[in-house]
Amino acid sequence: MRTALTIAGSDSSGGAGIQADIKTMTMNGVFAMSAITALTAQNTTGVRSVQETLPDILRDQINAVFEDIFPDAVKIGMVSSPVLIQVIAECLNRHKAANIVLDPVMVATSGSKLSTSEAVAGMTQLLFPISTVITPNIPEAELLTGKEIKNRRDMEESALMLHSKYGCSVLVKGGHSICDAADVLSTGRGIRWFESERIDNPNTHGTGCTLSSAIASNLAKGHSLEEAVRLAKEYLTGAIKAGLDLGKGSGPLDHTYDINSIYAK
Repeated sequence: MRTALTIAGSDSSGGAGIQADIKTMTMNGVFAMSAITALTAQNTTGVRSVQETLPDILRDQINAVFEDIFPDAVKIGMVSSPVLIQVIAECLNRHKAANIVLDPVMVATSGSKLSTSEAVAGMTQLLFPISTVITPNIPEAELLTGKEIKNRRDMEESALMLHSKYGCSVLVKGGHSICDAADVLSTGRGIRWFESERIDNPNTHGTGCTLSSAIASNLAKGHSLEEAVRLAKEYLTGAIKAGLDLGKGSGPLDHTYDINSIYAK
């Protein structure tokens, strides 16, 4: 059985973070392992508190995995500390990790900044160059390029710009605000669009985590990057389309929603 490691924060509500990653990897047929970068108290309506992992603990988690069950792919999610970013880079370089999928959790789709400028700098300098692919959303791509994105052409130019600058493949995620659910991938072989239908479902907590983890899972199984993205998009679209509601909530989303749960029946 192929294996994958998620390096990310914990989501106490179970819909995003390592919880979403582990569910996604499992449902996509790989053995999931984790190294936790932070504990969070959160649900679909927001984050209440965060406790970062100590650098030595994170280092020990990653090394323990690689020294026993070497992962065929690695997904990196929320890392808000420059020190932890450095630890991750050192460990992945030391173990010569392959198939690294980085979801640069810097800016929420709403536009709210989630990372400091120091953390962004550390991520771009240390993690982007060793990544197989990064998966920024529109606000993150705008932050990284300094270019406003208004249409498909802007998405393509941003993906090409980031690929040229950092040497990794880049999947810029469109989202409904730009072009429904179409994403664009820039690789050394050119540009490719991945289209999917727009689904009217507000319960999409954890979609970014799920997509990047599904890509990592398919890379672990030996698929090409283009095929891994295509399969991941199909998985995510099917999960959102199912529209599973888990329970009445008190926040603006009205219901908590775990997009992987439909596959666990």
